[in-house]
Amino acid sequence: MAEYSINKGIGRSVEYKGLKAQYLFIFAGGLLAMFVVFVIMYIVGISQWICIGFGVTATSILVWLTFHLNAKYGEYGLMKLSAVKYHPRYIINRLRLTRLIRSKRK
Repeated sequence: MAEYSINKGIGRSVEYKGLKAQYLFIFAGGLLAMFVVFVIMYIVGISQWICIGFGVTATSILVWLTFHLNAKYGEYGLMKLSAVKYHPRYIINRLRLTRLIRSKRK
C-alpha cells in the first residue's frame, strides 16, 4: 500500500528562500520586467555591455530592495502600509458637547 505524506503547509502563506507572500510576487514580477527591458534594449541596438551592466545593476537593486522590504515590514507589512492611506488622520466632530451627552427623547 502506498504511503502519502501529509501537507502541513495548508493555510500558510507562500514562502521561498525567506521571501513571503506578496514579496515573492514582487520579486518574480520584477525579474520578468528586468528581462523584458533587457531584451528590448538589446533588440533596439544598444551595446551588449551596456545591456548586461544595466541588467546586473537593476536586478541586484531589485533583489536587495525586495529582501530589505521583507525583513523590515514582514509578511503583511505592505498591506498595512497601504491601508494607512485610507484611514483619516483625525476625526472632526462639530457637534456641541451637550448634544452628544443628551439622550434622545421621543
